[in-house]
Amino acid sequence: MRESREIELDGHIIDSGIMEHVLDSILDMGGDFEILEFTVGKRKTDTSYARVLVIGTDGENLDSIISTLHRHGARLVDSEDVTLVQAEGNRIVPKGFYSTTNYPTQVRIGDEWIHVDNIEMDCLIMVSPDKKSARAIPMSKLEKGDLVVVGERGVKIKPPERSRSHEVFEFMGGVVSSERPTETTIKKIAREIIDTHKRGLKVALVGGPAIIHTGAGEACATMFREGYIDILFGGNAIATHDIEYNLFGTSLGMNIQTGELVSAGHKNHLYAISEIMRAGSIKKAVETGVLKSGIMYECVKNNVPYVLAGSIRDDGPLPDVITDSMVAQDEMRKYVPEIGMVLMIATMLHSIAVGNCLPSYVMTVCVDINPSTLTKLMDRGTSQAIGVVSDAGAFFPMLLSQLHQLQDE
Repeated sequence: MRESREIELDGHIIDSGIMEHVLDSILDMGGDFEILEFTVGKRKTDTSYARVLVIGTDGENLDSIISTLHRHGARLVDSEDVTLVQAEGNRIVPKGFYSTTNYPTQVRIGDEWIHVDNIEMDCLIMVSPDKKSARAIPMSKLEKGDLVVVGERGVKIKPPERSRSHEVFEFMGGVVSSERPTETTIKKIAREIIDTHKRGLKVALVGGPAIIHTGAGEACATMFREGYIDILFGGNAIATHDIEYNLFGTSLGMNIQTGELVSAGHKNHLYAISEIMRAGSIKKAVETGVLKSGIMYECVKNNVPYVLAGSIRDDGPLPDVITDSMVAQDEMRKYVPEIGMVLMIATMLHSIAVGNCLPSYVMTVCVDINPSTLTKLMDRGTSQAIGVVSDAGAFFPMLLSQLHQLQDE
């Protein structure tokens, strides 16, 4: 027997393609719909509203459709309070738990909509014992007795929207193309960096070793020194090769200036790690004069926080590298609330890892010479990312130049 329920949507649901996705999803899943109310915004800044009757072939089909539409921001008209179930043990999640998106989320408790703090994808929603607040937590942080949201009733999300206004970053929307005008795009990115700081938020860099290999290390270090970048996320590699370059002039044994391999230079990154170990840490190496320039030097000298997360393939690693991945995740999460923009440059794995911790409203720019890296980041849920197909060695000097021009205006 066919069953039906009413849903509603509001916002820039036409310009963002949300209305189209909702109706297509209903039909693709074997359901049907009847539009009960549709109010279209007339001006560029006006929002639209739709109330739709969703019809499923049976109760199970209808539940599946409603669950899918929820991810597009649809909510039930006859919404009820969330269902809360206590966790029966540490890290034991109640069956049917709600798995978060990275979109702004609210839960309904006592007929009141409560904002979910610390939102990120693939987490649980835990409600405080007094039922006055809610926050997203990873499964690893769940403790026995915690109140966990189960099911999607009483939960509403707000997906990113694209209005007809040009007040938002025009290139947002998850498009990757090598045919974009790179200089124009970089100028817009530079403008966003300046505007982010004007809003009192910080800019983070997720960087890979190709920044050093391609000769962009000096431009990148300058951006830290001049205050354009406020936080660094990376791994053992970017720090090691930055230090190798600034101690020995090589990266992976290649002379950055000439592009030629140096005799026995393949050992230089190990020498670099050893020198930092001898000093005790990157900070101590700077303080004692062992390290006198580079990205890590500028981070220390300008009190820029950095989180270096280890991996199974690391050499050394450097003493500053956090080898427990869960501890590294928690360390990165400490800085997420301060971040308004993230540059992800030439590192697929760290970009995906950081992307998974970011709310959807954080401006995310991913730069890589390989378009598939950008696509993989978006496929893993960081749909707000924009992709720039570019070599890091070309991108950073151009970005720094654009920042200097905008500051001089």
